[in-house]
Amino acid sequence: MTLVLKSGYSFDSDASTYIDAVETADGEALETGVRIAINDFVLGCKQDGIWDAIKASCILAGARTTNGALVPLVGTAPTPNNFDLVGDTDYDRKTGLVGDGSTKYLDSNRANNADPQNSNHNACYVSVPASAGALMASSSFASGYNYLDVNLGIVRANSRSTAAPVNPADPGTPGLYGHQRSSSTSRQVITPAGLSLATQLSQTPNSLNITLFARSDGILVSSHSTGRLAFYSIGESLDLAKLDTRVSNLITAIGGAI
Repeated sequence: MTLVLKSGYSFDSDASTYIDAVETADGEALETGVRIAINDFVLGCKQDGIWDAIKASCILAGARTTNGALVPLVGTAPTPNNFDLVGDTDYDRKTGLVGDGSTKYLDSNRANNADPQNSNHNACYVSVPASAGALMASSSFASGYNYLDVNLGIVRANSRSTAAPVNPADPGTPGLYGHQRSSSTSRQVITPAGLSLATQLSQTPNSLNITLFARSDGILVSSHSTGRLAFYSIGESLDLAKLDTRVSNLITAIGGAI
C-alpha cells in the first residue's frame, strides 16, 4: 500500500513495501518518525543514483523485534545463526544487532560472485565498534574473496583479491565501514576517518556467501566479532561517500524517533 501522512507527505512504494513487511514481522506498527526515516533513506538513495546498486541489504535497527530487523530492505533475507529471536536480547532498536565473539553471525545469502568482478561493494554501519573480528567476509582464503575486518587497531579490506589488504587506521568510532570496486586495478575503502584508494588487482570472485559478524570458509566459521551493526549493504559499485551520508542520517533519525 502507499502510506500517506495527514500533512500530505507520501511514501515511496519500495519504502512502503518494506515498512509493511517489517510491521508484519513485528506484529505492531512503527512510529511515524521511524517510517519517515526509512522513506527518506530510500528516496535519498534514489536521488543520489545509488539505490539500484544495492542488491542485498537490511536496516538492522528501527524495527521493534529482531525478526523485524532481519526483514530485507532489498534482496534475500539473511539467515541468523545463534541470535536470540525470541527474547531479542541481541537487538537494540537504536543501535542494531550485536555479535558475541564466538558463535553468532549472519549469512547474507548473497554469493560473492553474484555481482560483477569489477563492480561491487560491501558496507556496514558499525554502531558499537569491536576491537577485533570480521565485519563482512566471503572467506579469507579462496581466490577473489571480499574481506572487511578490524584487527589490532587497523581495518583490513580486500575486494575480489587475495593481495595484501590496505590497512587504514581504525578510528574506533561508529560509522560506515566498507569497500567498493569499480575497476580491475584499484578499490576504495571507507571508515569514519574518511576514504582511501589503493591499488589492488581484482581476481575472479569466489562463490561463497557474504557473512556478517564472522567469516565463513564454507565449512569453518571464525573471526567472530563482538561489534554491533545497524545496517549492511551488498551489491554493485556505488559512491561510498553518498551511502555514508544516507546511512548516517538514517541511523540518527531512527534514534531520534524512538
